[in-house]
Amino acid sequence: MRLPLLFVVFAAVLVLTARLAGAAAGSAVPGLLVGVGCAAAALGLYGVLVGRLERRRVGEVALSGAGRWLGRGTALGLGVFTLAIAVVAVLGGYRVTGWGSVEGAFGTLGLVTAVAVVEELLFRGVVFRLVEELAGTWGALVVSGLLFGGLHLLNPGATVWGALAIAVEAGGMLAAAYAATRSLWLPIGLHLGWNLAEGGIFGTAVSGAEHGGGSLLLGAVEGPVLLTGGGFGPEASLPAVLVCLALTALLIRWARRSGGVRPRRTAARVASPTL
Repeated sequence: MRLPLLFVVFAAVLVLTARLAGAAAGSAVPGLLVGVGCAAAALGLYGVLVGRLERRRVGEVALSGAGRWLGRGTALGLGVFTLAIAVVAVLGGYRVTGWGSVEGAFGTLGLVTAVAVVEELLFRGVVFRLVEELAGTWGALVVSGLLFGGLHLLNPGATVWGALAIAVEAGGMLAAAYAATRSLWLPIGLHLGWNLAEGGIFGTAVSGAEHGGGSLLLGAVEGPVLLTGGGFGPEASLPAVLVCLALTALLIRWARRSGGVRPRRTAARVASPTL
């Protein structure tokens, strides 16, 4: 019963967090404080619930090594999205139209921090980890990726292609990052860095969703949906999918070498090692 119970709890937390952080994102300081506060509360709730239900040390959110993996993941997420949007720009699908504001970017940072943390707790900490116990790493990667993509069908401007793109690029990449490290901090950082670059720096849509924050740059996308992602945002573009697939392949290779890929039905439910 752990999977349905934890799924319902953190799905509710995600809805509440998105509303609270989204409402506060219009102002820099309140937006940042509310976003970080929601993220911290969700992490604390995950640690308590999982620790009690599974009677173990919840190593996947351990503070030891958290700063290192979170920082590396955030930098990597920023870099990967920058590479993807650069390819789109070179092909004529994106251009900078002006300057936004630092205050607006901080408001967006608060929002994407909250959403990245709670979505990773839900989809990697709950869905991927628990499905992996029965279906192994490959089965869990497929199931969690499809559910993650399916969630984004609820967003404004959502399309089947956009949902599939997210399932493949983000679902695979973030699950592989968790499998490689057995820590949620790397996928949280990747998720945070990607969304911050997308919505808080380059001023493009994030999964079709509108938010009350702003960005450092004002950008415009134009051209075929396959190149730009259309109203759903650049993560539904072919360049983004290809860039993320390349990183996913590297992360899976890392996971295989580190013993992070577990076989079907024999995936051990063990506490994560101290990082």
